[in-house]
Amino acid sequence: MNVLIIDDDQLVSASLKIILESDPMIQVTGVGNSGAAGVNLYMKLKPDILLMDIRMDHMTGLDAAELILKDDPNAKVLFLTTFSDNEYIIKAFQIGAKGYILKQNYESIIPALKAVFVGQRVFGDEIISKMPSFKSSRQPQTLTRFDLSEKEVEIITHVAGGLSNKEISETLFLSEGTIRNYISVILEKLNLRDRTQLAIFYYKNT
Repeated sequence: MNVLIIDDDQLVSASLKIILESDPMIQVTGVGNSGAAGVNLYMKLKPDILLMDIRMDHMTGLDAAELILKDDPNAKVLFLTTFSDNEYIIKAFQIGAKGYILKQNYESIIPALKAVFVGQRVFGDEIISKMPSFKSSRQPQTLTRFDLSEKEVEIITHVAGGLSNKEISETLFLSEGTIRNYISVILEKLNLRDRTQLAIFYYKNT
């Protein structure tokens, strides 16, 4: 697995390189210290995964990733930052990042890279737990354009809000079995794997 590291703190970049290359599966093919360097090095090296900070001078990691993903929609970008601001997380979802983890959870970096490498999305527990609070900062848009019924959209909204099947069933006056069936159909219709992916879908598309 070839990884490109972009972080404006050179000490952090050097430390990350040492940590990552302690795993025999990982080779750091490049290191950069700015968003612009991230774009240029990605285009040149085409790594399997781009591990990138968000807050950087002149061009943020989010802006750099957006440029990269417009050119290469299959790019695997994993954000590694100290900031869990709602606006950053929402933007990461919207542009198609494969993950968003916090530097404080350094032990999760290598497992996150391996998960992203095999096609999974990785958003740390702290990030997922913030999802319900996003509602107040977003203008709702219809999800019916994805061939979803109003009831399916309602259930997705409750899943994204963190409600369990039991809580959704009590809210909508339906049985838990009916809710489970709805969610299974929704996941199949959207080609998603689980409730976490469904929540990410919601925040990317509303």
